[in-house]
Amino acid sequence: MNLNWMPALNATLNGLSGFFLILGFIFIKNKNKNYHRNCMIVAFSISILFLISYVTYHALSGIIYFKKGGWIHTVYIWILTSHTILATITPFLAIWTLMLALRGNFLKHKKIASITFPIWLYVSITGVLVYWMLFHL
Repeated sequence: MNLNWMPALNATLNGLSGFFLILGFIFIKNKNKNYHRNCMIVAFSISILFLISYVTYHALSGIIYFKKGGWIHTVYIWILTSHTILATITPFLAIWTLMLALRGNFLKHKKIASITFPIWLYVSITGVLVYWMLFHL
């Protein structure tokens, strides 16, 4: 089965999630709570689709190794490691943050979102970067 299209799909989903995170951030800074809520739900939904696609791809294809050497390999390993560590906690932070908002606990939501947002955005951006380094560098 040819799965060559799946890494691009995963990167696209990661990028879209990051885009909606930024858009949601802009909306809440402009006090537009409805658009903020919608963007965050879209970002979360896209992240769920990403996770399903990512796990499916790696379950079927295994591990992909970075073939470049030298300093770029060190940069790749650093980015991949930080991405992977933070990606393991992002779903829990995102669910917690979303649940606080859905329950109307906006003071706690804002406090936790100030932690969740930069981590989730970093994971989205570095996910695209890891894809680019693995498949296009």
